[in-house]
Amino acid sequence: MDQSKSASTKPFARFEWMIAWRYLRARREEGGVSTMTWISLIGITLAVAALIITLAVRTGFRSEFVDTILGSNAHVTVYSSIYVDDDQTSRQIEDYAGWAEALSAVPGVTRAAPLVRGQVLSTYRSANVAMDVYGISYDNLLSIPRVGQTPDESWGDISRFSEGIAIGSGVARELGVAVGDRIKLISPEGAKTAFGTSPRVSSYEVVYVFTAGRYDIDKTRAYLPFDQAQTYFNRTGSADEIEVMIEDPESVDDMAMPLLLAAGDRAMIWTWRDASGSFLRALDIEDNVMFVILSILVLIAAMNIVSGLIMLVKNKGRDIGILRTIGLTEGSVMRVFFICGAFTGLIGTVFGVALGALFAMYIDTIMAFVNYLNGGGAWDPSIRGIYALPAELRFVDVAKAVSLSLGLSFIVTIFPARKAARMNPVEALRYE
Repeated sequence: MDQSKSASTKPFARFEWMIAWRYLRARREEGGVSTMTWISLIGITLAVAALIITLAVRTGFRSEFVDTILGSNAHVTVYSSIYVDDDQTSRQIEDYAGWAEALSAVPGVTRAAPLVRGQVLSTYRSANVAMDVYGISYDNLLSIPRVGQTPDESWGDISRFSEGIAIGSGVARELGVAVGDRIKLISPEGAKTAFGTSPRVSSYEVVYVFTAGRYDIDKTRAYLPFDQAQTYFNRTGSADEIEVMIEDPESVDDMAMPLLLAAGDRAMIWTWRDASGSFLRALDIEDNVMFVILSILVLIAAMNIVSGLIMLVKNKGRDIGILRTIGLTEGSVMRVFFICGAFTGLIGTVFGVALGALFAMYIDTIMAFVNYLNGGGAWDPSIRGIYALPAELRFVDVAKAVSLSLGLSFIVTIFPARKAARMNPVEALRYE
């Protein structure tokens, strides 16, 4: 072909793809090039898969953690500031019905429930467990997603709540009780006598056992009927706090001021972000660090493409000289070798996405197998707080991994491709 025709050739023409494909199919005597291509392909595949799996587990863990917080705890807790009552300081809310009604009227609030809270020691036979007891009405208990709305993960009859106590599955396991057994609650805040305050001991039938999804909650929490909790904790005619649920928990910061104004001058609030903000910030920092580390891993895998292309350029020096002699431009030669490297990165990325997606979708099965190999100790909920390793595959996370892999693969390919394009054809053919 003459120079005028080659100069007018469109980029990435058909013949450029043909030459690149021929170079990718290395002959037996060029086994080194073929080996480096396979190493590059496998490296990119594993790096992209690792990045996608990490992002999926990271997203799943955060979603599961937030879901268990919002599914069993108040989005906003409204309580009273300290005031003096009968020469004693107190935080009790006497007009709890009025507070609850005013808070329920705030736009965006789905429920405002008065609560009585206290810590007790629960006993059954020779077992003892410390519990956080929440006094709540039956209707409000039913509206708690992870407690009153999970029939598949609970035991007993929640409709009998007024007749006994509802406890977490961890409490039931530690005490060794089942539905129908009676447990004793011991509280230091008992009856006041001339000799001081005597502990209060009461017995309640376990009518409902729930699983909230978080180990620390299931192991410590119990619910009593609101009126019985008032009597037991000496809160007759008052409540400790108001539990507020809102439509959009992620916008809880925007709801703070309207809730404060609705509750009155003595009101104070504590949101779910205040309670778990430090842990969520730690998760965000860990997420960013893991992404950077795995990005470096993808870069290292992409550098294998450079090694393979350098070997390919060295082996194809004679071919490059001949192609330049018959009229191929520097741009055409550069695009040929760019296609060789970019194609390896593209195929490796596709395989990596498939492998990472499959791992994320079947992570329960994989973790069960790993747990079996480790004798059941691979995942300890008492340390991690949740019962299983979650994974949530999101399009945006896959897009991040694909963009990073392809971007790095294309960038690192440019340098050896430019070296091939700038090779002097006379020098390339001199020693052939």
